[in-house]
Amino acid sequence: MKQFVCGVAAMAIATGAQASSPAAPVQVMVVGTYHFANPGLDLNNIEADDVLTPKRQGELDRLTAELASFKPTKIMVERTVDSAGLADPNFAKFKASDLASNRDERVQIAYRLAARTGAQVFGIDEQPGEGEPDYFPFQAVSDWAASNGKEEALGALMETGAAVAKQIEVDQKSKSIGRILAEQNDPETIERSQQMYYGALAFGGIDKQPGADLNAMWYLRNAKIFAKMQTVAHPGDRIVVVYGAGHNYWLRHFAKTAPGYALIEASPFLKRADP
Repeated sequence: MKQFVCGVAAMAIATGAQASSPAAPVQVMVVGTYHFANPGLDLNNIEADDVLTPKRQGELDRLTAELASFKPTKIMVERTVDSAGLADPNFAKFKASDLASNRDERVQIAYRLAARTGAQVFGIDEQPGEGEPDYFPFQAVSDWAASNGKEEALGALMETGAAVAKQIEVDQKSKSIGRILAEQNDPETIERSQQMYYGALAFGGIDKQPGADLNAMWYLRNAKIFAKMQTVAHPGDRIVVVYGAGHNYWLRHFAKTAPGYALIEASPFLKRADP
């Protein structure tokens, strides 16, 4: 009887230990990218090489092979989805032949990776609806600068972003997509890129602070993006987020600091994709 009681007690202790052990974290790899299809929707746009050429297709195959070694269970893309489950409806229609005709980075990286790994694809983007505030109120910053003799200072700040875009165009002549994205996703590069946003804090006075408003709204958009991801993430998931590189700083911040989440650096995977 004594042995039986001791055995039951041991089982209870073991069960309690399992119940109290923390859940496996959601691992998140943020892959910031330039826009392959040249949509021209950013403040500083890049003239991207044609990713449909055999050379670039080979580079993208190597890139997704390296990302596949992370064994992602879910992939998040920059697409607004209205359905409750956030499943990307475009991926449901994806065919392998689309890789030869569709330049969009969501197709070329995210869908290619999902087809290779069997991961689910979700659209988690956030855009303002009717009556909602602008998530990037740059015009207010520009208007304030014009009204307060700060146009030259704003121009200098914007030139830092334009220089980054131009450098990528130059790099395309000699570097693979994997190498370019590895540099875009380098932690030090991401920290430097944030300085353009924080530089905007100087544009404002006592009564109006359009630079602070821009930073606050950009934070809000990215917080909502990450919060959407949380609605479909489960403990133990391995998530790859394929998004415009301008979102890198805040999405990485949330992955590093949100309870139950862990950031996985993308740069080492991308570097290995460089032939």
